Amino acid sequence: MPENMHRKKHLTTFQVIILGFAGVILLGAVILMLPISSTKGAVTSFHDALFTATSAVCVTGLAVRDTGSYWSVFGQAVILILIQVGGLGVVTVASAVTILSGKKISLMQRSTMQDAISAPQVGGIVRLTRFILKGTFLIELCGTLLLLPVFCRDYGVKGIWMAVFHSISAFCNAGFDILGTAENMFPSLTGYAGNIIVNVVIMLLIIIGGIGFLTWEDICTNRGKLKRYRMQSKVILVTTLFLIILPALFFFFSDFQEMPAGKRFLASLFQAVTPRTAGYNTENLSNMTEVSKAVMILLMLIGGSPGSTAGGMKTTTFTVLILNTVATFRSREEVSAFGRRIDSNVIKNAATIAMMYLGLFLGGGFLISVQNGIPLLDSLFEAASAVGTVGLTLGVTPGLHLASRYVLIVLMYLGRVGGLTLIYAVFSKKKTGNAKLPLEKITVG
Repeated sequence: MPENMHRKKHLTTFQVIILGFAGVILLGAVILMLPISSTKGAVTSFHDALFTATSAVCVTGLAVRDTGSYWSVFGQAVILILIQVGGLGVVTVASAVTILSGKKISLMQRSTMQDAISAPQVGGIVRLTRFILKGTFLIELCGTLLLLPVFCRDYGVKGIWMAVFHSISAFCNAGFDILGTAENMFPSLTGYAGNIIVNVVIMLLIIIGGIGFLTWEDICTNRGKLKRYRMQSKVILVTTLFLIILPALFFFFSDFQEMPAGKRFLASLFQAVTPRTAGYNTENLSNMTEVSKAVMILLMLIGGSPGSTAGGMKTTTFTVLILNTVATFRSREEVSAFGRRIDSNVIKNAATIAMMYLGLFLGGGFLISVQNGIPLLDSLFEAASAVGTVGLTLGVTPGLHLASRYVLIVLMYLGRVGGLTLIYAVFSKKKTGNAKLPLEKITVG
C-alpha cells in the first residue's frame, strides 16, 4: 500500500477552532436543558437551550428567554461560563488549562493558539496567552468592584452576583443581563440610563475587550510612545475612536431630543459604543429614527478588532477597504497607513470577509422578513446583530418562528468563528496547481 495511505489525517488549526466552538455550544445546550437550570425546575426545550448556548459562546446576547427571570442562578452561572469561554476563545481556555497543569505545549498547540488569538508569530505565544489571562481577570475584577456599590445598593447581597455577571458580560462583549423580572423582561440597562457609574464602567469594559489582546500588549509595553506601536494597533485605536465619536455626535443630534443635555450626551455615547459588539442598551432602540437604526446596523457589521472578545468583520477590515478606496482615488498602486505598506493579500482577504458578512447579513435578513412577515429593516437589524455577535434587538427575537431562530443561530456561529477561519477550515487542505490561466481584462465600474 502507498505510504501516504498510512498517514493519519490531522485536523487543521482552523478546523480545531470551529469544532471546539461547536462542541462547547452543544455541551452548554445540554446542561441548560436540565431542570436545575431554570427557575421553575422544568426541562427547557432543546431549541431554546441551543439558542441561548450559541448566543453565550458566540458572545452575542440575543435571547429567546429572559436571562434574569427564566434561568436559575445555576443556569445563569452556566451562561456566564459559556460567555467567558467564548470571549477568551475555546482554544485559549484549553491552552490555559494545559499551562496551569504544567504540561508542555506542543508546536501544533502553539500554532492553534496563534490562529485563535490572531498573533503575528508562534514565538512567545505562551507568554502572550498568560498575559491575556492575567489581563482579562484583572480587568473583570476591576469592573466588578466598580459596579458593586450600585448593584449592592439596589439588590443587597445579590448585587455581588449582579456585578460579577455584568462585568464579565460587558468585557466579553456579550450583552447578557440578569436584571429582568417576570413583570419586566429583557430590560438590558434601561433602568440605569442616567447612572454615570454604570454607563462609564460598562462602556470602558466594552471598549477594552473590543480593541484586541495585541493592542493591550502594545499599550502596556510602549505606553505613551505611539511611534513604537504596531501599525495594526494604531489602525485599531484610530478607527475605534472615530467609530465612537462620529456616531455619538450623530445620535446626539438625531435622537433623544426630549432629554436634558447631560443625559442625552450619555445616551448617545453609550448607543455609539454598544453596537460594536456588546449588545447592551440604555434606551429603547425601537424609538430611534430609521436612519439611526441603519447607522447601528453598519456599526454592528464592522464590529470590534482582531484577537479580541468582539465579533463582526473587524475594524481593521473596514479600515483596509477604506484605505484601498483612498489609494484608488489618488491613483496610487500601494495601500499604506502610518508610513507602512499593506500587503495585497490583506486587501484581498478584507474584501472577501466584507462580502461574506454582507451576504450572510442580507440573506439572513431576507429570510427572517419572509418567514415572519415583519418589516425588512427590523429583520436586517436582527440579522446584523446576530452575524456581528452584538445582541441588540428591536424586540422581535423572542417572537420569531423556529426556522428564523435557527437562521440566527447559524449567523451567530459563523459570525463568531470568523469568515477566514471558516474558509481555511474548509479549503486549507485543497491542493491547487501552479499553472495560471490566460489573462483577460474586464471592465468594472
